[in-house]
Amino acid sequence: MSATPDELLTGARRALIDAPKEALGEIVVPRRILGIARAPKVIARGTAWHLGVLLLTDDALLATGEIVRSRHDAPRGYTAESQRHRSELAAAAYRGGFSEGTPVHLGWSALELNAPTAESASSILALVDGVISVRWNPRGGWMPLHRYLDERVDLLINPPGGAT
Repeated sequence: MSATPDELLTGARRALIDAPKEALGEIVVPRRILGIARAPKVIARGTAWHLGVLLLTDDALLATGEIVRSRHDAPRGYTAESQRHRSELAAAAYRGGFSEGTPVHLGWSALELNAPTAESASSILALVDGVISVRWNPRGGWMPLHRYLDERVDLLINPPGGAT
């Protein structure tokens, strides 16, 4: 008899109990004061174990979004607009109270594990041949959720040499 999705996640949580969690955040634009705009900040929305394209919380399974490291805002020159955007997000996390260097997950979204859809081009979680499966990117292959969790949990608990 194979494990249910809830049993798989419960087993992963049990195995990860002593593993480090990472911060979840949400970008908030404070309201204007006397018509003056204030800089956006990232507020804490909990913690999760980072398992590749998945984030496992104490009560949910999430898809990852963007990850930044909190950093004090400082004038910098950038050759790419994407670098500027990431720097602004890192500064917003710092303004929101995250310590410098703390990884913060932004733009994550909840996944419905008990009602996955059939294979779709935009999903990271789907029912493939009757088995709930995960994939890294839209062009990647599918891996059964139980194998994916086993692999990612093991990597988090026993990181390869030099990875910590």
